[in-house]
Amino acid sequence: MRFNDKEIKILCSVIAVWGIFFIGSGTIMNGKVKPIIHTNYSVDISKKKIAETQAKTNEIKLKEIKLELNTPLSVDIKDYLEDYDNLDTETVKALKLDTSLVNINEAGTYQYNITYKKKKYIGTIIIKEKELPNITFTLKNISIKTGDSLSTNPTSYINEEITEEVLNNITLDLSQVKTQEQGNYTYYITYKNMKYQGTIEVRAPGYTVITPKDQDEKKCPSDAEEVENGCKCKDEDKIYDSNTKTCKKMESTT
Repeated sequence: MRFNDKEIKILCSVIAVWGIFFIGSGTIMNGKVKPIIHTNYSVDISKKKIAETQAKTNEIKLKEIKLELNTPLSVDIKDYLEDYDNLDTETVKALKLDTSLVNINEAGTYQYNITYKKKKYIGTIIIKEKELPNITFTLKNISIKTGDSLSTNPTSYINEEITEEVLNNITLDLSQVKTQEQGNYTYYITYKNMKYQGTIEVRAPGYTVITPKDQDEKKCPSDAEEVENGCKCKDEDKIYDSNTKTCKKMESTT
């Protein structure tokens, strides 16, 4: 069958319309497939979130450690990990500890590090002074003669018994005492930022200090009076007994 020119044009138009229709249908079909791609994308997101969760579970966090002076450092790596219970065994085995920068004999703040797969994690170790016991001191009032030397040992000035540890942390200040000049001077003892003060009397040679104890030893009883050689009973019928420091009635010799 042969077509004239008009029929050919009509046929071409029909074919063109159908072509446009099929192209549009293909585009729509492609649009319907997109949810499948979206589903695959959602799966990838889920996998990524799981991986991130696993990474956080296996995350390495270090402790800030505080120790007193001269306390030995632990060699157990778990003592330095904040999240030790969350780490898997293989990760812990791969960790390497380095505390070479820490000086346990001197107070201060130091860094230590733990290495994992060429990545270095840095932590802090604080070395602090040992906590000293709380003690309240009472100081002695001391008397010396001019020219005498003073002890530099704090225990000579403190009434309380103290340990070697406390002694090593006491400061004695005798700077205001002039041992060559008579007078009363103040000295100081300092411990844990607390300052205590006592008195030192510097007296002339030959000057005798009478203590309350000495006075008690020379004192006569109330029924006796002091004489050059001791005590004499006021009652002439009694005699003073120096052993018992009492007046006793004289025994009859008849």
